[in-house]
Amino acid sequence: MTVSIDNLNIALPVGKTPTDTVSIEIPGPQALAQYPNLVTRLPDGSLQLTAPTKGVASKSVHRTRCEWKEPIYWALSGATEHVNHQLMKVTQVNSAQKVVVAQMHVKDDDSPLLKVFWQKGKLTMGFRQNFNQTTPVNSTVLDNVPLGAEFDILILATSSLMLTVQASCNGRNSALPSMPLDVSWAARVFDFHGGVYNQIDFTDTTLASDASVCVIKDLQIRHA
Repeated sequence: MTVSIDNLNIALPVGKTPTDTVSIEIPGPQALAQYPNLVTRLPDGSLQLTAPTKGVASKSVHRTRCEWKEPIYWALSGATEHVNHQLMKVTQVNSAQKVVVAQMHVKDDDSPLLKVFWQKGKLTMGFRQNFNQTTPVNSTVLDNVPLGAEFDILILATSSLMLTVQASCNGRNSALPSMPLDVSWAARVFDFHGGVYNQIDFTDTTLASDASVCVIKDLQIRHA
């Protein structure tokens, strides 16, 4: 199945110019055409995203990403269900062995409602139940997700202020209960992200070979 990014943006670990210190975000088809070493269409239609650990980052952080992003924010009340469903694998990981593979981002705030990490062979998440909560609650989604193994990750948010995170790998399924969202999220707007976002700061001594790479085999985004 061909993974379409025709209607998505891609956040890249590069600047507009070789000396630019702020990373760019461009439409998916443009990213495929202009940066095939970072955004690669594989022969089977899968999408490979590559984020060298040392590169150009956003704002003041020193963490790089190669992520797809929805171009338009949405409110929880805008649809009964909001779904981000990826079938993917992490084929290379940075030296910290921690990378964000999915997010539910909130507009005008640096801390997402939800981040899902591939971390040292397992899937974990950081969740903010309340908008005013400064520190996410971290928990394990699914153990034993080896490097190179395909896994399925589903994020489902509803207009009734519930959040579900499900994952599976090699026939094993997660068993997390659905989580209520505080009413403080009702007035916010969100977008889904996915791909690789390195959770390690780059320095002058970061090796050029240090990077995270994922292959997305299927991607379904739905608001209905």
